[in-house]
This record gives sequence, C-alpha cells and structure tokens, in this order.
Amino acid sequence: MDIAEVARRTGIASSALRYYERRGLIASVGPAGTRRRFAPGVLDQLALVALGQAAGLSLDEIQSMLSPHGGPTIDRQLLAAKADEIDTQVRQLRAMSRGLRHAAACPAPSHAQCPTFQKLLKAAAAGALDGRRRDVGR
Repeated sequence: MDIAEVARRTGIASSALRYYERRGLIASVGPAGTRRRFAPGVLDQLALVALGQAAGLSLDEIQSMLSPHGGPTIDRQLLAAKADEIDTQVRQLRAMSRGLRHAAACPAPSHAQCPTFQKLLKAAAAGALDGRRRDVGR
C-alpha cells in the first residue's frame, strides 16, 4: 500500500511515516525514488511504535526492539524497568489525587492548619511527587 493509504489507515501523517522510515522503525518496499509503498505488516509495526510511545518509551528504545523488516526483539529488562517506572508514577499520582481530594474537602479553617495538607506540601517540596530527582541523571 502506498504512503497515503498507510497514513489514512493509521492516522499518522506522511511526514511522520517518512521520519519513522529514516529512523529505521519501518521500511518501504520498492525501488528508491518512487512513491513510498509499504507491506501490509507495516500496520502492525506502527501499532507497536504507538504502543511503545504510549508506555513512555523513546523512539530509540522502540527502534532497538524493532526490525524494519521483521518482528520485534523484545528487551524484557527494558520493559520491566519501564513498568516499574510506571508503577512509581501511578503511586505518586494516587497520592497526589488523595491529597487534592482531601484539600478540597478539608474542614480545617485554613489549609495551613491541616496536618494532611502540610504533609502533602512537604512531599511536594522534597520532590517526592514529581520526576525531578529521577530525571536529573538522564
């Protein structure tokens, strides 16, 4: 199928498809210099790219697990580490949600007088509620 058909079926812009091809995530078939054509399997490869991006993997990480002409080569250690990172983010978001719900319904006359809200402030000040400390080493 040609690049316009792939773009229509996936919702991915032709420019992004050409970029993915340059990055080695997908490969066109046919002679160079002609309109780009792709094998039907490209749809599965693009679905894997989308899944990887949704999980927070970089294109480099995704590319390391994808062959433009074949199936995926799964880096189980990378996926386990990403799952651990997501679990940490989920715990942080749940704590933030509980804190915000408490602050919204707290009967204290002032949030400054609420011990639960003060704990939330201290956690935020320490960076426990965001990725600042984790991202410093990247």
